[in-house]
Amino acid sequence: MTVYHFVGIKGTGMSPLAQVLHDMNYQVQGSDVEKRFFTQLPLEERGIQILPFSKDNIKPGMIVIAGNAFPDTHEELEEARNQGLTIIRYHKFLGDFMQKYTSVAVTGTHGKTSTTGLLAHVIQGAHPTSYLIGDGTGKGSENNEYFVFEACEYRRHFLSYHPDYAIMTNIDFDHPDYYTSVEDVFSAFQEMALQVKKGIIACGDDEHLQSIQAKVPVMYYGFGQDNDFQARNVNKSTKGTTFDVFVRGTLFSTFSIPTYGDHNVLNALSVIALCHYENIDVEVIQERLKTFQGVKRRFSEKQMGNQVLIDDYAHHPTEINATIDAARQKYPDREVVAVFQPHTFTRTQTFLNEFADSLNKADHVYLCDIFGSARENQGKLTIHDLIERIENCTLLSEEDTSSLQQHANAVIIFMGAGDIQKFQEAYEKQLIN
Repeated sequence: MTVYHFVGIKGTGMSPLAQVLHDMNYQVQGSDVEKRFFTQLPLEERGIQILPFSKDNIKPGMIVIAGNAFPDTHEELEEARNQGLTIIRYHKFLGDFMQKYTSVAVTGTHGKTSTTGLLAHVIQGAHPTSYLIGDGTGKGSENNEYFVFEACEYRRHFLSYHPDYAIMTNIDFDHPDYYTSVEDVFSAFQEMALQVKKGIIACGDDEHLQSIQAKVPVMYYGFGQDNDFQARNVNKSTKGTTFDVFVRGTLFSTFSIPTYGDHNVLNALSVIALCHYENIDVEVIQERLKTFQGVKRRFSEKQMGNQVLIDDYAHHPTEINATIDAARQKYPDREVVAVFQPHTFTRTQTFLNEFADSLNKADHVYLCDIFGSARENQGKLTIHDLIERIENCTLLSEEDTSSLQQHANAVIIFMGAGDIQKFQEAYEKQLIN
């Protein structure tokens, strides 16, 4: 049997793809750095072998799937070339794989992971569904009808995909190490839109998406009355959110979600629109929306003593705003404390003032040192450039998180795309000891 070897198997896309192939009875293994990541737990639960990087991992007959973070000069990829093995980049493999299914690509600068997870959960209530979510979760079956997957715009990787449907949540300027402007980001989404085969579900409240051109029908969703699918009568509470959905001005039904903030209403609305287009029963949609447990690292809560600790992937000012707003909705009477680790020097530099504005919405802010990515690990900027722009701000170290204890009864949100979890873990250990 052919062995699929994943170079960088702990990646947020690579890990779920390995899970999908394993579930379909392919032989899967992979390699990565020895540092622990949250994405490796589902691999371990399936018994998928994770090896330290070494050219000795490469054996004759393998098909090598390479993570996008690793250059062609990586020792395992060079060894695979020397042996004449097939090497496929992650996004190329995924582009071919999805052709077996009715495929739905979920893309957008923000909200991809939560929306992919929600859509996979809802569609499973009606049809067998394979999925790949960017929180490290995947599930596969040869016999499934649908394939729901997260499509990342970074370096235009999603242009390897020709899905049946695309959900487009928003267009914003991000990845400034690659994109030059929001217009550059838009051009990538525009190119992607022309590759969709059946239909696009796009957020009509987003000014950029209003201009998207396609060869297939584009259905818009949002709060604005010009949208095909409009949310009205939104009722927010500490238990969640309820809203009516009107389809082209006519009441469709009422839906409830156990999540918080306008962004989660929009995510749900996109899923409702896709399911309506695919004739999924409204009662199935309603029931599945109510039972969605969320995805990893998106407003993931834990009660510790009299504090609520929240782990969230927010790493862009727009996402920080949404996360703090959600915390305010659920916990209106509590102090909201943000613990933030900026992710990459280029992003921190580009959005320095916007980060300050969004973080100033919290009652107190703790900043961790900037996390450099695999693509960059240093810069002229320092964390102090951000600290001086924030009103109630303290520098936090992993070695001493005790200052967080002074915020009795607070909601403490640990935010970032790097290794912010280690700060939360260090704090939890201090609380227990």
